[in-house]
Amino acid sequence: MARITWLPARGARLVLALGHGAGGGIEARDLQALAAVLPARGVSVALVEQPWRVAGKKPAPAPRTLDTAWHGLWPALAAPGLPVVAGGRSAGARVACRTAAGLGAHAVLALAFPLHPPGRPEKSRADELLGTGVPALVVQGGRDPFGRPAEFPQGEHGIVEVPHGDHGFAVPKKAPLTQVQALDVLTGAVADWLDGLP
Repeated sequence: MARITWLPARGARLVLALGHGAGGGIEARDLQALAAVLPARGVSVALVEQPWRVAGKKPAPAPRTLDTAWHGLWPALAAPGLPVVAGGRSAGARVACRTAAGLGAHAVLALAFPLHPPGRPEKSRADELLGTGVPALVVQGGRDPFGRPAEFPQGEHGIVEVPHGDHGFAVPKKAPLTQVQALDVLTGAVADWLDGLP
């Protein structure tokens, strides 16, 4: 079974569901940063742990298995009766993109979308991102080996760069912005985008 950790907003107008990546869980810095900021902005956050992670297993199962678990928990995400924005980081972003149209997601938030395996740009996953059928925002680290912002195709999605960020949005100690500032870029962009959704 998947597990949902709720961070509810008072007078919420949206639910943002966030899935984790294949190599980590809901403790990821970007997911935790959004969970800390968005409830005060009227967005309830649901941090979603895939069943394999709840069971303590590694590595992540095949994409189809991840999608099945997301489908199974969607009724719980929709239960508050609010529009649900499907989101996640890395593998979780792919799940959100692949399932958005079928589940009736209001929009998609893709954090650190793995556009291609590192060093293999010919193995593009752009079709998953371009096929959401709903408003989408990509937030990508400027030095993400899974796809830098300039590599992304044009489409209906917006894209925000976190300068000097890697796949986990970590920035080097010598970068001209601190880790806190990098996460502020991420949370500010996401909050503004959510505010602008119809």
